Amino acid sequence: MNKISIQNFSLQYSDGTESLRNISLDIPANQITVIFGPAGGGKSSLLRVFNRLNDLADVIQQEGKVYLDKEDILSPKTDVIALRRKVGMVFARPVVLPFSIRENLTYGLEVAGEKNSDRIKHSVEKSLKQAALWEEVKDRLDDPAIALSGGQQQRLCLARVLALEPEVILLDEPTSGLDPISTGKVEESLQDLKQDYTIILVPHSVQQAARTADLAAFLLQGDLVEVASGDTMFTNPQDKRTQDYIQGRFG
Repeated sequence: MNKISIQNFSLQYSDGTESLRNISLDIPANQITVIFGPAGGGKSSLLRVFNRLNDLADVIQQEGKVYLDKEDILSPKTDVIALRRKVGMVFARPVVLPFSIRENLTYGLEVAGEKNSDRIKHSVEKSLKQAALWEEVKDRLDDPAIALSGGQQQRLCLARVLALEPEVILLDEPTSGLDPISTGKVEESLQDLKQDYTIILVPHSVQQAARTADLAAFLLQGDLVEVASGDTMFTNPQDKRTQDYIQGRFG
């Protein structure tokens, strides 16, 4: 079952940059879909399409359809705030709020209208466990979030998204600045999270793409070159450009 369906989507920025050209891609539910390729290929632009963050950019032309559960999310009638609750995003650099660890998680819940203290407490614990952070912070929830290490801050940002119980999680190079141990914890969390969420990941390396992908899509200079299962893509790619990139001949 597909969670998201992209049909003939193109995107051009006001500076003349044509970021994406005629992209068609089906993203299955409850899997990790990896979008990989060289820098400048359109990976982050495509990721931002899924929760309308490109609305905030200087886009002069956008064509095609993008469906979430068969609803056209690019329609002017789409409730963008509601969409962003369904489709949460974790960026490459962790940005924690200037509050305590606990308040980083409760703030979004309270803004969303949650008033039940028991439900809020449960959400805090559940989301921290899902992000593999609970055991490290359960006795210091009232400490400033900024006191956490970089890897812990990144997992807190993931927990903050999870606390709002989205349906889709977007991750834009979420481990690019992390040490191998923290990277491993995040990747391990993703394997557990896909049981309940649809995950779309822009990885920071080909190796991470190969480790995590259920489905892999190779983007090159705005074109979708190849789509295959993770196993197939990284052992037997069909397009020579994909093979050359995976083997490190460019990029």
